[in-house]
Amino acid sequence: MTTAPPPLLELADIAKSFGAVRALRNGRFELRAGEIHALAGENGAGKSTLMNIIDGILQPDSGSIHIDGQPVRIDSPATAQGLGIGFVHQEIALCADISVAENIFMAETAQSRRRLMGGADLIARAAKVLAPLAAIDPRLPAGSLSISQQQLVEIAKALTLDCRILILDEPTAALTGHEAQKLFGIMRNLAARGMGIIYISHRMAEIFQNCDRVTVMRDGQHIRTDRTRDITPADVVNAMVGRQIDALYPAKLTGQRGPEILSVTKLTDRRYQDVSFALHRGEILGFAGLIGAGRSEIARGVTRLEGKARGEVRLYGEAVTLRDYADCIAKGIVYLSEDRKGDGLFLDLSIAANIAALDLSRIAGRGGVIDPARETEQAQRIGTSLKLKAASMAHPVVSLSGGNQQKVALAKLLAVEPKVIFLDEPTRGVDVGAKAEIHGILRGLAHSGVGVAVISSEMPELIGLCDRVLVVSEGRIAGELSGADLTETNIMTLAAPGALSGAMALSGTLP
Repeated sequence: MTTAPPPLLELADIAKSFGAVRALRNGRFELRAGEIHALAGENGAGKSTLMNIIDGILQPDSGSIHIDGQPVRIDSPATAQGLGIGFVHQEIALCADISVAENIFMAETAQSRRRLMGGADLIARAAKVLAPLAAIDPRLPAGSLSISQQQLVEIAKALTLDCRILILDEPTAALTGHEAQKLFGIMRNLAARGMGIIYISHRMAEIFQNCDRVTVMRDGQHIRTDRTRDITPADVVNAMVGRQIDALYPAKLTGQRGPEILSVTKLTDRRYQDVSFALHRGEILGFAGLIGAGRSEIARGVTRLEGKARGEVRLYGEAVTLRDYADCIAKGIVYLSEDRKGDGLFLDLSIAANIAALDLSRIAGRGGVIDPARETEQAQRIGTSLKLKAASMAHPVVSLSGGNQQKVALAKLLAVEPKVIFLDEPTRGVDVGAKAEIHGILRGLAHSGVGVAVISSEMPELIGLCDRVLVVSEGRIAGELSGADLTETNIMTLAAPGALSGAMALSGTLP
């Protein structure tokens, strides 16, 4: 009788506390060679703490770690790397001022005794690693790349390490479906060669499409581990939140949509041409497209955050002059950035200060000085409407979970009583429970008369949340989808390069 080999990685009874807060109390996880094993749980469930222990960033208070059946002590990330562990963090940590190639081979450079590194050889090697992922010039400074491109560089960096265990923490949060599929192909190839992959994601479709097993954590404890073929996404979601979630998406608009709130005609800039669309009262309008297609650039062009867009913008039928973002705020047209930590929030400031940031006049007292009582009242009022979970409005935003940080970013926009909101990746990096809450908030805003436009790389979100979706391809609107035509296949058909010439395959989708 053949004895089964021990797991590639096994963690048992891991406990970790931060002061009085117990982050882990029964951390258990097993990874086999050649498998892709999903780790699911709401923000705060203990997933990141457990992974940081595997990577040597944190030390457990108690419990054991085995690799190939042998006990190990992982006291630093360098030790983890020496044991064959690679970690792609959700938070991007590239050096902005050096090249993509230098970032990819940073670990090698740090270990080398050569006085000079780089040159044509490093560029060529980086290009080879990047080729399966994306067409990114390895000579460019990392800081010049978009968020999605930076995420792909982080993944490429991990692939250069000689690792047997690869941890991927929300790797597709910044990627479109097309780019994500490339990554999934690479993951399957690595697993076929014997690598064990830990895949952390809130996206059920990705877990059930690509993973062999899934482990669910809640409140710092192991809840269940199953083969994905033996359970359903609903089973995973309910185990994550400890309660039944009946619907991730609220009911869509029924009946006729209302009058136009916003009308954009022939918007043109360097990254997009002749973009025209209208946003109606009561609906949620979606924008889909591949990375680099121009989705975010169009929204930032309308709100004057990027470029010098030409074209006409009408609000409730009247032409408006928008010279900069301050003009947009004054008119009630606002934008939620896809990079909430880089552009959307002041992480070290209080929740109340963040919510008030766009218009300080609303919380000013005599002489224009900020009135702390008004600032706190505003934050509590809007925070309550969004079900913001925070012990105090005086706490810094950095202390909140991802979902609650996103609610603060949204509250900051609502504080100026907007007429139109563009939301770029509104649920990126938030757990399934917070995602359902945010979807409900957006539908409530649309019902109340606010114009809601959502840019998302997650096709299930576009299909489940939006009443209409405009598909952007190569800087132009390639088509519009709604009703029964709003499917992943139709979105991808229109989003693909060359979609404008072939869009007649979808009758009635051209604008």
